[in-house]
Amino acid sequence: MIHLPLGPLMIDVAGLELSDLDRQQLCNPLVGGAILFSYNYTDPAQLEALTAEIHALRQPPLLIAVDHEGGRVQRFREGFTRLPAMASLGLRYDINPVAALASARDVGYVLAAELRARGIDYSFTPVLDLDYGPSRVIGDRALHRQADVVIALANALGEGLREGGMGTCGKHYPGHGFVIPDSHVELPVDNRPLEEMQDDIQPYRQVALDGVMAAHVIYDCVDCNTAVFSNKWIDYLRNDIKFNGVVFTDDLSMEGAGVVGNMLNRVDAAYRAGCDMMIVSHSPEGIALVLEQWQPSLQDEHRQRVEALIPRQAALDWAQLQAQPRYQAAVQHIASLVT
Repeated sequence: MIHLPLGPLMIDVAGLELSDLDRQQLCNPLVGGAILFSYNYTDPAQLEALTAEIHALRQPPLLIAVDHEGGRVQRFREGFTRLPAMASLGLRYDINPVAALASARDVGYVLAAELRARGIDYSFTPVLDLDYGPSRVIGDRALHRQADVVIALANALGEGLREGGMGTCGKHYPGHGFVIPDSHVELPVDNRPLEEMQDDIQPYRQVALDGVMAAHVIYDCVDCNTAVFSNKWIDYLRNDIKFNGVVFTDDLSMEGAGVVGNMLNRVDAAYRAGCDMMIVSHSPEGIALVLEQWQPSLQDEHRQRVEALIPRQAALDWAQLQAQPRYQAAVQHIASLVT
């Protein structure tokens, strides 16, 4: 094991176990985390072995993250509790707010506790985007149309996540719900004035967050760059909203990130804008290019924020978790939500 400060890149790995190239890249000083996807998973035992090997590569250990929100965005399914789409919590809130908040806490707790038991440190959740309706990518991933309901449910979900040993990540800053295009395949532009965006921004002021993921969306009212590449939007987050946690980019392999050029330009532009950690996946050539040619002036404040996300408390193993009455009751509750 090598001792190496965490770098500002989060990269993916190719398969179900680490290759020699994966090990080499994950030990690069520019790397600070690994993001896993469905193609990295067959069953819980395989996932535990993979995460254990990643964690054993370096000290401090790399941050291992995943998009595991519930509904259609749940990377690991077989062997994990099926989690409801976040919109179902919003619908429940409209009928019974107290019950909905309890449901959100249970969802957050089970989500985090199960992932931690299998070696995952962090999930990119909750989605704070408002459900305006026509978005091609948000839809039922959003908790609700009303900002105050999103705030209440996201805070409850966050309480559950922390109970399960995991931090929170609000996305997609400053709000992806209004625009129709999917930034995975297009470059959305939100042309509203800043005053009309305040409902979208409000959750970032009132939800307790450890991390924020910036959006590949251009907001004309502030900058001609997407939020990921905009020092104006990152400054607004730091200085107006007073957010002190980790700023992640959304995946820089997405089409919405192409506005600044190749992967080297994307990573450099995001870091210069003030992002703490840049996510690069589904792009072996892009990762290789960045690791070979990027020569940033690394700043301790970025590293310290990322290291603060590494869980300090050991997770329960799977057997211990299964025997816990709190977990058993939460899983039973969630099963009633999904059906």
